[in-house]
Amino acid sequence: MTEITETVTRIITDVAERGDTAVRDWSARLDRWERDSFRLDESEIRRIVESVPASVIEDIRFSQGQVRRFAEAQRATLGDVEVETLPGVTLGHRTLPIASAGSYVPGGRYPMVASAHMSIVTAKVAGVERVAASTPPLAGKLPAATIAAMHLAGADELYCLGGVQAIAALALGTETIAAVDFIAGPGNTYVVEAKRQLFGRVGIDLLAGPTEIVVVADETADAELVAADLLGQAEHGPASPAILVTTSPQLARDVEREIARQLETLPTADVASAAWRDRGEIRVVADDDEALGETDALAFEHVEVHTRDPDWYLARLRNYGSLFLGETTTVAYGDKTTGTNHILPTGRAARYSGGLWVGKYLKTVTYQRATREASVAIGEICARQCRVENFEAHARSCDLRIERWRSH
Repeated sequence: MTEITETVTRIITDVAERGDTAVRDWSARLDRWERDSFRLDESEIRRIVESVPASVIEDIRFSQGQVRRFAEAQRATLGDVEVETLPGVTLGHRTLPIASAGSYVPGGRYPMVASAHMSIVTAKVAGVERVAASTPPLAGKLPAATIAAMHLAGADELYCLGGVQAIAALALGTETIAAVDFIAGPGNTYVVEAKRQLFGRVGIDLLAGPTEIVVVADETADAELVAADLLGQAEHGPASPAILVTTSPQLARDVEREIARQLETLPTADVASAAWRDRGEIRVVADDDEALGETDALAFEHVEVHTRDPDWYLARLRNYGSLFLGETTTVAYGDKTTGTNHILPTGRAARYSGGLWVGKYLKTVTYQRATREASVAIGEICARQCRVENFEAHARSCDLRIERWRSH
C-alpha cells in the first residue's frame, strides 16, 4: 500500500506542477497512450457512436432510461423548505446542484460501460451544468461502447484518459482541462487512492474497494441461482468477498457443489475461483434473526435475499449498499440495467453511508431573514450567549441591532 500511496502522490504532484505535460508523460508511460488532445471533438464522437452496433446503442439507451427515471423520482423527493420558526424569523434551505462534476468510467479487463449511466445521467438529473467524463484507452484504442454511453448520458466533455493522471487533471485542472468540483466513479486501487488524496480539494462520491456480495438464503432457495450470483461478483477480482449466509445446511452443501460445477465452464474462472477460494464463505446460522445479525455486521455493498419472506429482511436490515429481494432479481440487474446505482459503499462503509445517487450532486444551503422586532428579541438572547463564549465582537454585532431597532 505504501508503494501505491507514494506513486499516486508523485503523479498528483507532477500534474499540479506541470499540468498537461505531466498528464501526457504519465499517459504515455502507464497506458502507452498519446494524443495531441485527450478531449474528443464532436466529429470524433459522432464517428465513434456510429461505429457501435445498433443493438448496443439500443441497450445503452434503455439502461440509461431506467437510471434517469429512478434518479428523477429521487430528485422529486428533495424540495426546498421555508418556515417561520418564531414570529418574524424565517429560515429556509435550498437544494442546489453542484456546478461541475467529473465522471470516471473504468476500463481494463472489464470496461465498465454502465458506470457512465450511473455517474453522468444521475449528475445531469440533479442539474449539474458541466459534466466532464473520462475513460482510459482499451488495448491502445478508443473504447467505442463506453464513449457512446458517455455521450448518450449527456456528458459535456469527453476525454480518453485513464488512471491517476485523469483524476488529478479533473481535480486540479490543467491548461486544457478545467477543474471540477466533484468526482464520481469506481476505479482500481490507484484511482481510489487518488480520490482519497484529492478529497478536500474536490468532493468525491466514496472510496470504493473490491466489490462484495452476501446472499441470505433459506431452504426455499435455488442453489444454482445462489451459486451463479456469488460467482457473478467473485469474477470482479481475487479480492472480492462472496458470502452465503443460510439457515439450511442442505442448501450450503448444494451451493458448494454448484459453485464447483459452474466454475468448470466459466470463462472468468481464473479470477472467480481465486476469489471464491480466498474470500468465499458459507455460513450456516440457526434462524432468520441470526442471519440478520450476520448480514448487518458484514455491512456489504450488495445483499441478496433468497428466502420465503424477503420483505422481513427489507423491514429490518440496516447496513447495505443495495438490496435485492427475491430470486427474480440479481446484482447484475442493478449493476447494468434496472436503474438503481451501482457505485456503492464497500469495506463496511454501508454502516454510515449509502451509494451514489442524485442527492450526492446536490448541496443543501440555508438562509434566514428577520423583521426588526424579531431581530431585537433574538439579539438579546444571542448577545448573552456570545459573551458566555467570550466572543465580544459577536455580542456587539447583536447589541447594535438591539439599540438600532428597539424603539421602532
